[in-house]
Amino acid sequence: MFHPDCQVYFPPDQPPSIGHPGVRAVFDGFMELRPEIQSDVITEVIVGDIALIRANWRAVVPDGTVIAEGQSTEVARRLDNGGWGYLIDCPNGPPSAV
Repeated sequence: MFHPDCQVYFPPDQPPSIGHPGVRAVFDGFMELRPEIQSDVITEVIVGDIALIRANWRAVVPDGTVIAEGQSTEVARRLDNGGWGYLIDCPNGPPSAV
């Protein structure tokens, strides 16, 4: 799901987590809850092998409880296998420029 060169901006006020090890560190405890991620894409712009995506999302654990939700901004890049991987993932929107 993530490009090998990815950067994840979560929490948005911290420096990004980089690469697959960074993604694992960010989402490790979260994934242990085995949530279903529901995503509703509201914007998708594709130019060649790059895509800009915005989505409303929520994470629901098996008992039906919503444990997290937000509006994400992602940049995806086409992978060698033809699929897509998140290159930049901002689960709660991009960090501020300041």
